[in-house]
Amino acid sequence: MKKYWLKRLLLIPVTLFGIVALNFVLIQMTPGGPVEHMMMKMQGEMVVSETGGGSDSKQRAYIEQMREELNQQFGFDKPLWVRFGELLKNYMMFDFGKSFYQDKTVLALIKEKMPVSLSLGIFSTLLIYLIAIPLGVRKAVKVGSFFDKGTTFLLTLGYAVPAFLLAILLVIFFAGGHYLNWFPLRGLVSENWSELSWWGRICDYLWHITLPVLSISIGGIAGLCFLTRNSFLDELGKAYVLTAKAKGCNSARVLWRHVFRNAMLLVLAGFPAMLIGMLFTGSMLIEVIFSLDGLGLLGYEALQNRDYPVVFGTLYLFGLLGLLLNVLSDFVYTLVDPRIHFGGRRE
Repeated sequence: MKKYWLKRLLLIPVTLFGIVALNFVLIQMTPGGPVEHMMMKMQGEMVVSETGGGSDSKQRAYIEQMREELNQQFGFDKPLWVRFGELLKNYMMFDFGKSFYQDKTVLALIKEKMPVSLSLGIFSTLLIYLIAIPLGVRKAVKVGSFFDKGTTFLLTLGYAVPAFLLAILLVIFFAGGHYLNWFPLRGLVSENWSELSWWGRICDYLWHITLPVLSISIGGIAGLCFLTRNSFLDELGKAYVLTAKAKGCNSARVLWRHVFRNAMLLVLAGFPAMLIGMLFTGSMLIEVIFSLDGLGLLGYEALQNRDYPVVFGTLYLFGLLGLLLNVLSDFVYTLVDPRIHFGGRRE
């Protein structure tokens, strides 16, 4: 068993190397880098400010000089293998460099934006698991009933609607769009948040985060609920459940003492991917719609501006976090069901 966990931990740096190498190659193949991006802005500014008295040859010489200076500033004057080697060396020391467009290090930017994304990710994940698992168990126990069919229709509808479209609908109906003005449209706190009491701050924070969390969570609740339902239905039909009931065991005892532990293994498998999705990719459009300055918005703007240090840094950190969460998920398996033995077949 120890050999298995050692192998899993040793695979993390190998996998991270593959992630960094693949993204580095893809970035090099992408047309229009940060230098070209800044040059287009500079040329546009020169056209706007031009009065007609300048020389075209002088302007071209100035542009080429600026291009060379930008290449040296961003390090693009070095060969690819040198840049990749420096990238790996710095990443081993968790040195992700500075943003091309902001006078801050990548770690400082991530630290600055992390609280917003953590708030969305943690609250959304908690809401999803607290609602989806009990509801999925109830649907499995009441399979075929009116409750099961009715909730299936509602969950299917919630699963089919994209998170960004749901966010827009919530804004229209509940954030002063055309109907009700129950919730704020932007930000995580009010302007007078510092003047409120501690209880007022908590209520104000929850008031602001309600619509973004609901936008992200509805689809996740539907997906996890169906997964829980099907997992429990699969376990309820197995021989050990029928044997326990034949021996006179109470149905609730069989469900929670035997079925729950086995059925939850499949549910726990999706936790790492769900948490990473909530923290980064899943919240990007939600952060844009509700003007929340988090990691999703940071990554989106970095891709738009070709801010490579920010792009690489966020991908590296979330890749590392995802790999560690996968190892943690396997470890939780062994705690939930001691029969699972990843090291090989027990004698």
